[in-house]
Amino acid sequence: MLEADKKTFDGRDAEILFSRTIKAGQRIYYIDVKRNRKGEMYLSITESKKMLGGTQEMPQVSYEKHKIFLFREDFGKFQEALSDAFSFVSSEQGEAPDRPQEGDAIKLDLEF
Repeated sequence: MLEADKKTFDGRDAEILFSRTIKAGQRIYYIDVKRNRKGEMYLSITESKKMLGGTQEMPQVSYEKHKIFLFREDFGKFQEALSDAFSFVSSEQGEAPDRPQEGDAIKLDLEF
């Protein structure tokens, strides 16, 4: 395995076996399946949010990150809870419209 395929996690190496990136506006979600030193696989979900600060003349960009580590023995409970939450939101507010992707043209229907 190449060193580029490893990331440090709390001082330990975690092998990334699968990775998926989801871009959603100012946020990016990373879903990684990793293997710890014991050979156990787990899910790492990271939210990275672009934060703008500083002044107009000297803007500063930083990224705020939040992580969730989910282990195999909890997958079923987590999946059921997410499914229930998704169903609740959909029944209360309907399906969410698709978010425009970067570079997509936005159509406006304006009358003057």
